[in-house]
Amino acid sequence: HKRAGEEVFMVNFTAFLSYVLIANFAPGLNAIMSMSNASRYGFKKSIMFNAGIAFGVLIIFALSSFLSVALYGFIPSIQPAMIYVGAAYILWLAWQIYKSKPCVEDEASNRTNTFLSGLLLQFINPSVIIYSLATVSTFIVPYYKSVFMLAFFSLILAFLGFVATCSWSLFGSVLQKFLIKNHKVVNNVMALLLVYCAVSLLLQ
Repeated sequence: HKRAGEEVFMVNFTAFLSYVLIANFAPGLNAIMSMSNASRYGFKKSIMFNAGIAFGVLIIFALSSFLSVALYGFIPSIQPAMIYVGAAYILWLAWQIYKSKPCVEDEASNRTNTFLSGLLLQFINPSVIIYSLATVSTFIVPYYKSVFMLAFFSLILAFLGFVATCSWSLFGSVLQKFLIKNHKVVNNVMALLLVYCAVSLLLQ
């Protein structure tokens, strides 16, 4: 029995680790925005945006953990509206990137590079909400229900998200000179990727 339990644990842990790594490091809305901000403002000035993302993810995971049953019943009723709002905001971000210039003084663009911007983005990003609900309901709540463990997993997953967005920011900052030199092409590609994210939400 002990051996069987250990095997089940390893399978679940391996699946959990694979799932969260792919979900966090795969190119998505947060990754695209983090890389775009770093390519325009540099790595250091993109940290607050990434911290905002991490704090938003922490809140969403905490809510998903402690209110998983209620949220799972409530989310389907608001999911259509949430998808349209999220898609509209992503398209607005795509427009901001498309018309932006590679300079720190660009005040209009700076609005997308703040702690608050990263935080609020998570609450209208259906992918993050669905990801958190799926992770909590599949890998966490069936095995751990104590407040300590739920808080622990929320912190760990938020930190992992922060590491992932910082990795994308670092990638953007390393290539900053190249990206600035070719900013029109880069902005077009980034904007198209965000449009793809928005369209994917609407078609799912």
